[in-house]
Amino acid sequence: MLDETCRISVNFRIEKARNCLNAAETLLSVGSYADSTNRSYYCIFHAMRAVLITVGFSSKTHSGNIAEFRRRFIKTSVFPNEFSDIIGSAFEIRNDSDYEDFYIVSKDESEQQAANAKVFFKAVEDYINTL
Repeated sequence: MLDETCRISVNFRIEKARNCLNAAETLLSVGSYADSTNRSYYCIFHAMRAVLITVGFSSKTHSGNIAEFRRRFIKTSVFPNEFSDIIGSAFEIRNDSDYEDFYIVSKDESEQQAANAKVFFKAVEDYINTL
């Protein structure tokens, strides 16, 4: 059972993830593929942070959150191994899209990232509902 302070943080982070997922889907529907991919990544990122706070972990870096989520929740089979690939792909495409001058996100990539974010978010939401 989570204490009240932790529950508030979890709910706040899940809501941020949900908003990012909704934004990703909206941006995808209007053809804004790079922005949709960015929001898909942040959906996954905030969902990971929602889970990590349940074990008292918080990091200010993306790589720290990703490494700890993989260590505590994927390697221990709380979440499937495929989620490691989903996280890695979302992180890589978001970085390339945001920081590489001539990287263009395709419609297919954006659709895949939004679909992955939706699957990831649903699994995290289901997990949190068991706590």
